[in-house]
Amino acid sequence: MLLLDEPAAGCNPVETQELDRVIRAIVKDGVTVVLVEHDMRLVMNISDRVHVLSSGKTLSEGTPQQVRADAAVVEAYLGVHGSREASRALH
Repeated sequence: MLLLDEPAAGCNPVETQELDRVIRAIVKDGVTVVLVEHDMRLVMNISDRVHVLSSGKTLSEGTPQQVRADAAVVEAYLGVHGSREASRALH
């Protein structure tokens, strides 16, 4: 098991893309990766399961698609009007 805490902090988009590639290679080799990260594009693209915390309590957990569709997550992280921004993060 590999635990990563904010590995994309301070990375530019090219570096984050390389980090994505490296993590995927590690997982392909059979290593479980637990990732704590605020870069939502990286999280949603790389994760099989996502666990969202808000004020130290579980707000949502599931697949990236399930978490992305959870209105409580959108409101907590992007505000009530954040659904447009959330949909843009997918592209």
